[in-house]
Amino acid sequence: MDNTFWKKLRKPFFVLAPMANVTDVAFRRIIAKYGKPDVLWTEFVSADGLISPGREILLKDLMYSEAERPIVAQLFTAHPEKMYEAAKLVAALNFDGLDINMGCPDRTIEKQGAGAALIKTPERAKEVIRAAKEGAPQLPISVKTRPGYNTRELETWVPALLEENLAALTMHARTRKEMSKVPARFEDIKRAVEIRDTMKKDTLIVGNGDVKDLEEAKRMAEETGADGIMLGRAIFGNPFLFRNKNVLGKGEGLYIPTLDEKLQAMVEHTKLFEEFFRGVKSFSVMKKHYKAYVSGFPKAKELREKLIGAKDASAVALIVAQFLKEQK
Repeated sequence: MDNTFWKKLRKPFFVLAPMANVTDVAFRRIIAKYGKPDVLWTEFVSADGLISPGREILLKDLMYSEAERPIVAQLFTAHPEKMYEAAKLVAALNFDGLDINMGCPDRTIEKQGAGAALIKTPERAKEVIRAAKEGAPQLPISVKTRPGYNTRELETWVPALLEENLAALTMHARTRKEMSKVPARFEDIKRAVEIRDTMKKDTLIVGNGDVKDLEEAKRMAEETGADGIMLGRAIFGNPFLFRNKNVLGKGEGLYIPTLDEKLQAMVEHTKLFEEFFRGVKSFSVMKKHYKAYVSGFPKAKELREKLIGAKDASAVALIVAQFLKEQK
């Protein structure tokens, strides 16, 4: 394995999870500006779609800025030949890495044999990894998955993946069947680390699941021995999340954004969303972000209701400006 960006990360490192219709280029650009994690992922994208006539629409999901590096493209497919072609495209787009989703529980994805369904077909999963390596030999290949499908299959599933000499393996510590209905099990991540060490592999193990802030992420790393921790839902409404990653445990220098700063970041996020996705994605996608940005302060509910009724970025900017003016 070559000396990729993965090998240069200070441990434990903290990265942002790929989330469909959440971590698009607009939100990632805001995150990169206000609190950049050690690594960013794109939303997951269909490898099959990328080599179909409809690829132009999907390419919007692979837009990124230089400020986001290192940036990893996440793809899903159950077809090695399609992964091979899509990996070539990812390499041509100059991404820093390629991640394969083998954990998504969405039924439409699973019907294709992709996402978490690959846990049930480890040989096919390995073929998909090899195809990615052949298509993008210059890129580090990683996988995001779960400890099993209906039951815990760590003892067979993790070795199967590690045999392919991945750059990194992200373990979401709940089975496909459990979805998000039970707490994440730190012991699954710890066991993945132990299996890696027993096999004497260089693959970095990244823990994921239920991590609500950097302090908890640091604790997960300490308890499991994971090289890094991936945070997902904690980013909602808080693009400043990773800003304190270099001062954790020092007891000073922690950055706490003001309400004004959070709302201005939200306005900026909205303008970028409109700039990138006008006519491509519905403006209503931003509504779930408003629910997260606007909570926990006086008159938040009233402000939130106004924002959810807004039709464009200009209206959002006016509503926020009026609200902040009234607070002074």
